[in-house]
Amino acid sequence: MSTTSKLVNRREFLKSSSGVALFIGVSGILPQLISCADTNAVAEQLEKHQLTAWVQITEDGEITIYNPAAEMGQGSMTSLPLLFAEEMDADWSKVHVEFSPQETEIYGGKGWAPGSKLMFTVGSRTTNSYYETMRKAGAQARYVLLHSAAAHWGVPVSELTTGDSFVFHESSDKKISYGELVPYLTMPEELPDFTVEQLKQPKDFRLIGKDIPRTEIPAKVDGSAQFAIDIRLPEMVYGVLERGKLHGARPTLRNEEEILAQEGVLKIVPFDYAIGVVAMTLEQALKAKSLLQIDWSDSDASGFNSQEVYEDYERIAAQGKTGKVVTKIGNMDTALRNTSKTYTADFKNDYVYHAQLEPLNAVIRVTEDLQSAEVWVGSQQGADTKLGVPNILGISPDKVNVHLQYLGGGFGRRSMSDFVAECAVLAKEMAPLAVKLIWTREDDLRYGTFRPISLQRLNVCLDKSGEINGFSHMVIGDGGNLVASGVHNSHYNIPNQFAEWRETRHGVRLKHWRAVGHGPNKFAIESMLDEIALDQGTDPVALRRKLMADSPRALATLENVVEMSDWSAPTAAGRAKGISFVEHGSLGTGVCEISVDRTTGKIKVNRFWIALDAGVIVQPDNVKAQMEGGIIMGMSSVLYEQVTVVNGEVQQSNFHDYSLLRMQDVPDSIETKLIASSETPQGVGETATPMVAGAIANAFLKLTGKKLRHLPFTPERVLEVLNS
Repeated sequence: MSTTSKLVNRREFLKSSSGVALFIGVSGILPQLISCADTNAVAEQLEKHQLTAWVQITEDGEITIYNPAAEMGQGSMTSLPLLFAEEMDADWSKVHVEFSPQETEIYGGKGWAPGSKLMFTVGSRTTNSYYETMRKAGAQARYVLLHSAAAHWGVPVSELTTGDSFVFHESSDKKISYGELVPYLTMPEELPDFTVEQLKQPKDFRLIGKDIPRTEIPAKVDGSAQFAIDIRLPEMVYGVLERGKLHGARPTLRNEEEILAQEGVLKIVPFDYAIGVVAMTLEQALKAKSLLQIDWSDSDASGFNSQEVYEDYERIAAQGKTGKVVTKIGNMDTALRNTSKTYTADFKNDYVYHAQLEPLNAVIRVTEDLQSAEVWVGSQQGADTKLGVPNILGISPDKVNVHLQYLGGGFGRRSMSDFVAECAVLAKEMAPLAVKLIWTREDDLRYGTFRPISLQRLNVCLDKSGEINGFSHMVIGDGGNLVASGVHNSHYNIPNQFAEWRETRHGVRLKHWRAVGHGPNKFAIESMLDEIALDQGTDPVALRRKLMADSPRALATLENVVEMSDWSAPTAAGRAKGISFVEHGSLGTGVCEISVDRTTGKIKVNRFWIALDAGVIVQPDNVKAQMEGGIIMGMSSVLYEQVTVVNGEVQQSNFHDYSLLRMQDVPDSIETKLIASSETPQGVGETATPMVAGAIANAFLKLTGKKLRHLPFTPERVLEVLNS
């Protein structure tokens, strides 16, 4: 065991140095915990959380492991418990999974700052941030079982082994199941703080890296899985808000008495930016909402036109003043002075909406004395796992119990808790009645939080030998990291790089959208490389091989996808292939094959290939599913999705005028190769999506010789380019 084992008293057992908390069974450890000096503190902790722990084992051998992350289709309900079970040597067939309490101090994973903890399912960071935490927790649970078996049999721990929920003593031919051990569980005086080196090595994995069926899929298939929108509570009432079309506008209600007289209407609740209505049924609330007569003020968005602003962006790009520097490597000015040739291009992208399947909703019940609350919500969590509810109610966080539910799509939108805060305001007004707040699709689209529009101006220079020597990337747009992330070319050997962000503000609500700035910015970077390759008469693959010479893992994804797609082979008439590399946690290179209807301007993606290095792969089949979903979502946003704003008002309202990819437009095949690695797992949810735009644009360039530089590539824009 660890040479750095630390003495852990029974009170602190709930909070070990690695963020691990264990509570195994109801006999054994629990009585010892309650016999410690601070009985009340431990009792309160257990009462508060019911099971403050990563795992519970019953005497019949059933095991419950707690998942601390949101489950929005990405598979955390399996991948994180699987890590725990691997080190615990649990029999997976006896494992059940439940959401953990939303308590960061106990269940938090590795945060962005050193030593910090977070329960935040964003940025493709879940498996990466919990990889060490869950494995250490499983190893510590196993140690408790080994210690208990050793005490029960009167033998040294060092003589014991485990496997499939059994402890074995080989020399005496004894074995005991984990369930049978429950009555004999005892707390060791020293709990090892396992180092990574003391955990299992990849060659010894029994569960990690195997195609284990996801735990939540059967319930989703048979309809028994519970999402927040499925919640029904006794005496529950319904709330809706009218937020208008102009983001940030203040409302003045002109017919309050008429609304209050409507059947079922219980209350009108004004907000700074909306009018809330609470009624006995959702239908009554929506009917009352439709009758609201509201005068709206101007806002920061007034007069803004999204399709006309690019001319302003071009003027901003031409200004001499540098914006906020994002990347500075070498000396770009010197590279430009000594260049043999310079390439300049502007790339643009429109607003994109999250379009998550389940409408935003939450259910909150506040006690009559306003001193505690329960929340049922599908959330990507956040720095505040109580989602702002304590501040609204003026109570301490421990008085708010959040019941995390499955999410019907997140993509970054549910990393915001604005809809939860709205529900809390209504629930405070209606206490002790539970309030269910629902955003309609129209609410969500018109008052959405979008991936921002931007313009990227790229300047790339070649040295006298024709090699890329300098890469300058200017981003103009609103949103900081929302537009400026993904500009650094960390896997391309370009000695001089400079990237900056020049800020604009339009009063339109913005938020992280799958892959954030990587989508538009990798599109610009990867398209620019192919434009240079075409002008230089160079194969785009050969160009990237040179750039990746010092990044073997990135280069391996390139070489693998070139082989998978048979890159050098001739394509069928009317088709062409394009390539694009992306780093977003994982490293991936994608190749697509497209065709174009030159009459309608419609691009058809026929096939897509991906080679991925994501470090240790916890669930191979699920990673492939993530790649496939990412490609399809990328295609949808690249070919169809577009939010436009005229005079500050969003013009789209539902899926009849906000187009999404349809089944008939899905590629004939999406093939993914997972490159074997023993490196720490990296995120996979945001690697595929941002490679799509560059791959399609580059295939289009190869097929037609024309350049697509404005997302989305709608048929109208494609025809305009073809006819130019």
